[in-house]
Amino acid sequence: MRLRVLGAAAGGGFPQWNCGCPGCRAVRDGSRPATPRTQSSIAVSPDGDRWWLVNASPDVRTQLADAPALHPVGDRGTPLQGVLLTDAEIDHTLGLVLLREGGGVHLHATAATHRTLREGTGLLPTLERFCPVSWTEVVPGADHDLGGLSYRAFDAPTAKHDRFGPPRDAGGTATGSGAGRVVGYRFTDTATGRVAVYLPGVQALTPEVLDEIAGADLLLVDGTTWHDDELVRLGLAAKTAHDMGHLHVGGPGGSLDVLTALDLPRIVYVHVNNTNPILLEDSDERAEVEKAGVTVGHDGLELEV
Repeated sequence: MRLRVLGAAAGGGFPQWNCGCPGCRAVRDGSRPATPRTQSSIAVSPDGDRWWLVNASPDVRTQLADAPALHPVGDRGTPLQGVLLTDAEIDHTLGLVLLREGGGVHLHATAATHRTLREGTGLLPTLERFCPVSWTEVVPGADHDLGGLSYRAFDAPTAKHDRFGPPRDAGGTATGSGAGRVVGYRFTDTATGRVAVYLPGVQALTPEVLDEIAGADLLLVDGTTWHDDELVRLGLAAKTAHDMGHLHVGGPGGSLDVLTALDLPRIVYVHVNNTNPILLEDSDERAEVEKAGVTVGHDGLELEV
């Protein structure tokens, strides 16, 4: 199984166009070592020939152009087989519109995500005006075969609420608990049995989530902020990382503390917010992460499992 980190930053990228935080300033003025990153997405393949995107960020055109394995085949062919979505966030779905030239988009998404894209944001009806869209429903806990590669989605704890309301049945009655709003993916190479987990958004590493991570050969995980109150400290927001559905990296109880105790072969932080000091290559926080044997993801990072 091969994976490529297409974009390692959280929404807005790094630097974010309207942000003057220390990290964004460092990228612009070169005062400290820091590498730009585009918005969160990966590509996964069983064989290096057939690829699936996991999330389609607003930066997808640049990300595909920078990935030789995803370049066109022949005049208009593409190795891209489809797009798996972890949620309906605009940072993870706006790039779907940029894939319209491909002759059709095949989505893998939960019912909750599909409903939000159709009835809430209206992105799917817009996309369908330009190309055919097919949908495979992602059911958390169920295995799905992609041919040489399989995936199983699992619910990720989140504080995010579907602003468009809970799922409803044909009669308009609210149904379900909102499960499937945010998921992670556990990929298995069917030939070798090796496992990679992609979890770019998680509020808490619950026993259920840790069970999904257990035994993984590779974990790509939410690295949004270092401190829970990071954006509050910088005067950029009134909400903590936890309020926004993310678990901070640093300190007791942070993801670095919890995950390094699992003794996984490789951990990579993705979905890193522009405010997180681990993006500054000379920071104490970056040194702490690297001392723990964990990688700070960057665009173009190639991984083989």
